[in-house]
Amino acid sequence: MLRHYFQIAWRNIRKRKFFSLLNVTGLAIGMVCCLLITLYLHNELSYDQYHTKHDRIYRLVHAYPGADQRSAQAVLTPKDYQVWGCAPAGPALQANFPGIEKVVRFTSPSSWLLQYGEQRIQQDNMVFMDSTAFDVFSWEWLYGNRHTALVAPGSIVLTQSVAKKFFGNTDPVGKTLLADNQENLLVTGVIKDVPPNSQFTFNGLISMTTMRKYRPEIFSNWGYVDFYTYLLLKENAQIASIETKLPAFIRRYTGPDRWYGLTFEKMTDAYLHSVASRQPGATGSLLNIYLFACIAVFIMLIACINFINLSTARSLERAKEVGVRKVLGVRVSSLVWQFLLESVLFTLAAAVIALILARPGIVLMEKLSGKDISYTHFFTPLFFAGMFLFSVVVGMLAGIYPALALVKVKAIAVLKGRYWPIAGGVSLRKVLVVFQFALSVALIAGTLVVYAQLQYLGHRDLGFQKEQMVILDFAGDAKVQQNIESIKRAIAAQPGVTAVTASRAVPGEFLPNAGTEIQAPDGQLVQRLPLIYEIDFDFIPTYHIPLVAGRAYSREHVTDSAEAMIINEATAQLFGYTHPADAVGKQFQQWGRKGVVIGVVKNFHFRSLHQAVEPLTLRYGYPSDLNRISVSIKGDAMQASLAGVKKVWDQMAPQRPFLFHFLDESFREQYQADEHFGQLFTFFSCLAICIACLGLLGLSTYMAQQRVKEIGVRKVLGSSVAGIVLLLSKDFISLVFIAIIIAVPICVWAMNQWLHDFAYRITIGPLVFIEAGLLTLGVAFTTIAWQSVKAAIANPIQSLRHE
Repeated sequence: MLRHYFQIAWRNIRKRKFFSLLNVTGLAIGMVCCLLITLYLHNELSYDQYHTKHDRIYRLVHAYPGADQRSAQAVLTPKDYQVWGCAPAGPALQANFPGIEKVVRFTSPSSWLLQYGEQRIQQDNMVFMDSTAFDVFSWEWLYGNRHTALVAPGSIVLTQSVAKKFFGNTDPVGKTLLADNQENLLVTGVIKDVPPNSQFTFNGLISMTTMRKYRPEIFSNWGYVDFYTYLLLKENAQIASIETKLPAFIRRYTGPDRWYGLTFEKMTDAYLHSVASRQPGATGSLLNIYLFACIAVFIMLIACINFINLSTARSLERAKEVGVRKVLGVRVSSLVWQFLLESVLFTLAAAVIALILARPGIVLMEKLSGKDISYTHFFTPLFFAGMFLFSVVVGMLAGIYPALALVKVKAIAVLKGRYWPIAGGVSLRKVLVVFQFALSVALIAGTLVVYAQLQYLGHRDLGFQKEQMVILDFAGDAKVQQNIESIKRAIAAQPGVTAVTASRAVPGEFLPNAGTEIQAPDGQLVQRLPLIYEIDFDFIPTYHIPLVAGRAYSREHVTDSAEAMIINEATAQLFGYTHPADAVGKQFQQWGRKGVVIGVVKNFHFRSLHQAVEPLTLRYGYPSDLNRISVSIKGDAMQASLAGVKKVWDQMAPQRPFLFHFLDESFREQYQADEHFGQLFTFFSCLAICIACLGLLGLSTYMAQQRVKEIGVRKVLGSSVAGIVLLLSKDFISLVFIAIIIAVPICVWAMNQWLHDFAYRITIGPLVFIEAGLLTLGVAFTTIAWQSVKAAIANPIQSLRHE
């Protein structure tokens, strides 16, 4: 019997090739989209879970409020917290709380010039780390002893990719690297590259004892901030019991006034749930997770709706078949199972195609998302069982309604040609068409909003010159620092170079906070924590940052290098000055310096537009404080000027490779995650529209077939092709109009939630929905019109010859 069912099902599929192809194609695209999004979401939700002890690993989060909050009654807000903290906090916690098994600290990443033999490589992402790291984290070892690798000063553990650059595929343990032309580092281990689903990554680990050898004082200084601290709890320890005792712990180490806050975050929550600043690596967006999950559901719904729509629409064509088979004595249950099996065969075929398309789809997904998506562990027997079950359920749901409706019809009525379509079937199809196009319009409008915001980010005036700016990175090289002015003058003399400046950092890079006291309007020194730029005399004119009050640094004022400070408008407001000019001439104290504020610059966006402009101080940086040289070059002389700059560099800093990047490109990298989100959103929105149009094509084709005699009569009576096309199209177009109206509030709410992540954002106006609506109408009309024109130009004799 089952074989008989399969034979009939296969015969029906071959008989209706066009509808079968539409059904399977639409459902397969929907399934592969849902599968790809599921893989992406699984990757996002699995960050740092590869560590075997991940459920017991927490990290320390510090709060550094301003002086006005330093009291026992202070209420700390999320903006006060940052992951970056001091060195002594972790060991002090371990000494006071027996539930803490291990503590591991590491520094923010830095760039080191590594040399082995004649090979020199400027290697980014190098960090100092405690030897306890390998008792806490589960990075896979290739060479060396994990227990002793980071114990001794001058030890370094490399990742596999970095080790391969210097030593090929040989064991490098015991070999020595020269770091920054001054420090010998003994290679004590090699680990596999850190998995991509890690919040913080690195290329090499230097023993913390190496840093302690040169700067022992910072390991007892609660005010020096340059460390990330992670804790491993004992098996049965509860983090809540430690948190309740933190206030007393803080008072013991920081004094009676509670001006310093501590809390904990679970490591596996850090990527998506942390609100603290100064993260050790990238963070994800929980909102994006929800949006893509909704898109996956929407696409699958659209695909299933199409499948159900075409299944119910074909019910009239199958009515005669059912009538004949009932006359021949076929049982009702057999007819039901026949329809269900046919429907399930469609969904299983779609599932197989989806799995075949998954591999190239993953490659495309990785390109669009900018992430390595791990999938090998995802395709398990449980997954395939779930895929099979899902296909069967969808097939049953799609087939049950027309199957039960058809088997209830009277055979004699069908054979006499007096059978009408399934009761309520037309209304159901209309509702489903409206639903899927409402989702499609919302996705198109969302795509337009995303790209409008990205365009806004790319073209907003940042308040400084970033174009044609070349950044030379010398990573604090002492010889470059000693000759910085000579190097600047030589570079400035090159053709095409318009300005040169040196600084500790450039716009878009990390900036530290600095405890700063400035005289308030009442004459009292008030302490706050603005950010700090350390710059030279030429920074402000080179970057074309406008002054709103006072003056810039000048070599003509001999005290500017030690007794002057420039602030931005936000800092003036922070210290109580409504008019920036009122802040000029006020006393300041900052990091051991005293003097007066000599100028106020206009607020400029030194960070991404995700964040509002923060209070900033710009103070003169001594040569030993500087890490970057910024070179402004004329647009038509870039290549020749760069060649000249490189020649100067090779002559004056031969110990350092010539490394540069363009500021506008590095600044744009801050929006990479948003650009990848936009690419993914656009990709899946387009696929959703394609699926909806496949369904509309099938439905319009079928409806045209059902009205073929009516069309023939109308043509005989003189109807034009345009009139027939309008007749066949108007019902569907009106449904699309209804879908547009439904989609507007959905999209406005969802995209406002996404835009909330930006301090500077566009306003969603009606033009977005007009464009989305017109685009959807155009696509829908083109889809319908193609089949309508085909039906309208057909010979009416062919449709009326049997009458």
